[in-house]
Amino acid sequence: MIQEDSTTTLQDQTDTLQNQPDSSTLIAQGGGVGSWQLLSYSSPILPCHAALLRTGKVFFFVGSGNDPTNAEETKGSALLDLSNETFSRPVTPLDIAGLPVDIFCAGQTFLPDGRLLVAGGTLFYDPFAGRLDALAFDPSTEAWTTLPSMTQGRWYPTLVTLGDGKLLAVSGRDENGNLSRNPEFFYDATNGWTNCSQQTASRLPMYAHLLLLDNGKLFYSGGDFVGYGGVSPRILTLPTLPTSFTKPITTAITETAVTGLQDASYSNQAATVLLPPAQDQKVMVIGGGNRGGTGTKRVNIVDLKATTPTYTAAASLNFSRMHCSAVILPDHTVFVCGGSGSNESKSNARKAGEIYDPSTDTWTVTASATVERLYHSVALLLPDGRVLTAGGNPVRKNNELRLEIYSPPYISQTRPTITSAPSSVTYGQQITITTPQASNIRWASLVRPSATTHSCDTEQRLVDFTINSASGSSLTVTLTSNKNLAPPGWYMLFVTDQNKVPSVANWIKVS
Repeated sequence: MIQEDSTTTLQDQTDTLQNQPDSSTLIAQGGGVGSWQLLSYSSPILPCHAALLRTGKVFFFVGSGNDPTNAEETKGSALLDLSNETFSRPVTPLDIAGLPVDIFCAGQTFLPDGRLLVAGGTLFYDPFAGRLDALAFDPSTEAWTTLPSMTQGRWYPTLVTLGDGKLLAVSGRDENGNLSRNPEFFYDATNGWTNCSQQTASRLPMYAHLLLLDNGKLFYSGGDFVGYGGVSPRILTLPTLPTSFTKPITTAITETAVTGLQDASYSNQAATVLLPPAQDQKVMVIGGGNRGGTGTKRVNIVDLKATTPTYTAAASLNFSRMHCSAVILPDHTVFVCGGSGSNESKSNARKAGEIYDPSTDTWTVTASATVERLYHSVALLLPDGRVLTAGGNPVRKNNELRLEIYSPPYISQTRPTITSAPSSVTYGQQITITTPQASNIRWASLVRPSATTHSCDTEQRLVDFTINSASGSSLTVTLTSNKNLAPPGWYMLFVTDQNKVPSVANWIKVS
């Protein structure tokens, strides 16, 4: 549990003054810096975990919500329908003791069929221990179902969807409160999980920021939650899994260190993104803080296609931020929001966002939000290209329930439209997208929806189609044949014009 830090440095004071928009910025809001909308209603629960479902609805879950007196909460999740401004409250399944599964601080990732798999959670408070439970939330039925349990408990684990549709779970505290070093793989709902008999060579930290690479390996960016002594960034080579369910997996995961990350001890609740497009295989680490609660403006990028990948400095943030969120936008930029210059300090909260353009290595300060977003806050991309921000829990039982939406500058522009597109696509397939702006389209892209918590999102990525031809209102494009670039599942399909203005998305299933 992170407590509010009242220590304020001179740099924090300077950042706070710089974080206040001047009159010219206020006039510009709604134009070149975008705009914010504070919604008229609030979340019924602390939105500690958030995921965008293939129905376009936003799913929040929190279980007991960082409050041990809520351990028997039967409705620890909430489904937001933004179109009619309503919430529904699914009932949480019961564990073997007949109590609701406490999904607070579990891991999450999407199954290929669009269900959200949630594994682990809170078994005990103070000290914390992890649960073995695994659940799935189905967007079609809007209900939870129980899946086979993991082989060990996990609290603050990382889950990743792999190119073959299997899932990997690593790290987290086990049922005895110890850091787990035995990964495990989820095959399917029938067979469940198989564990690795050999531990990882390093003590991968809780909520380790892991990203699937185009060669099927995983990259640990160095970002995490608090950490266990500073594990350096590294590439993880996974064992080749048998096609049929096998238990246990006896081949170890091998690790190769990646050097160059500046201020590596400041990666506590940094943000990590696979820069768009995913084909470039460049990963960016943004902000973060040290265990003493001091934030950093540090931004580093590593090119994982290089023979010897090494982090190098990119343009720094305008404001130091820990507990920040980073959202890939469909115009191939990255929006960063929230966080604070010093741990849970509201006085140093970063209300202004920043947008990074990889093509120019520049950050642009955006309009300022109304609500501070600190620990246990989230942000995710919506199908219309806006960004929903929610949550904040700097001190136990002090829950921020207000919701706010950021509209990037492109929202106010004339936008291309998708008249029709297939609802599914297979790897390597050519499809036709109907759009009146076909001859003016710069990119056709897939954006995988977010499943995020604690500044950690292993899901989101933007994958470009190859554009083959454009004439009249017909755009023909081809999807990559590499399943590791676009893991199977549901995506948002955007088209973006030559002015870098994106459409509203259509949903499409990749398989």
